[in-house]
Amino acid sequence: MDLRERIRDIPDYPKEGIVFFDISPLLSDPEAFRYAIDELAEKFKDSGATKIAAAEARGFIFGAPLAYKMGLPFVPIRKPGKLPYDTREVTYELEYGSDTLCMHVDAIEEGDKVLVIDDLLATGGTVGGVLELLKQAGAEIAGVGFIIELGFLDGGVKMKEFGHDHKCLLTIE
Repeated sequence: MDLRERIRDIPDYPKEGIVFFDISPLLSDPEAFRYAIDELAEKFKDSGATKIAAAEARGFIFGAPLAYKMGLPFVPIRKPGKLPYDTREVTYELEYGSDTLCMHVDAIEEGDKVLVIDDLLATGGTVGGVLELLKQAGAEIAGVGFIIELGFLDGGVKMKEFGHDHKCLLTIE
């Protein structure tokens, strides 16, 4: 299945000069959505993962059903103030500033093997924050997966700098 046919390009969003890759058409096609989840499950079936983590909001769209399919617990990683229990947090740098991610303190136990899932790898800022948060919790990274990688940005290079390989279903050059 050609997932690129189900990704809509929105020019000049959220600001001029940026092309936003909209996954809404993929999500509105049950066959394509099922295919994406099944393909991720196949790619990571031998990862040894004991949990799946994903950052809000679009990471949840793929991480939660993948956790269901693989029979693994799902760990939501959220913005500050969105989780009701005690949290640990990490602030990380982005190309245009900084951001903070949080996770419940009891979501990850020392030695958990965590598969990180997100919709898109661009510059690697958000996934870097997720990886740092998981590292602080004592997790091992079982794998990192994306639906889309923007090959013309530095995300793949960043992943190597973080010391992790990654897998994606679609690369846009």
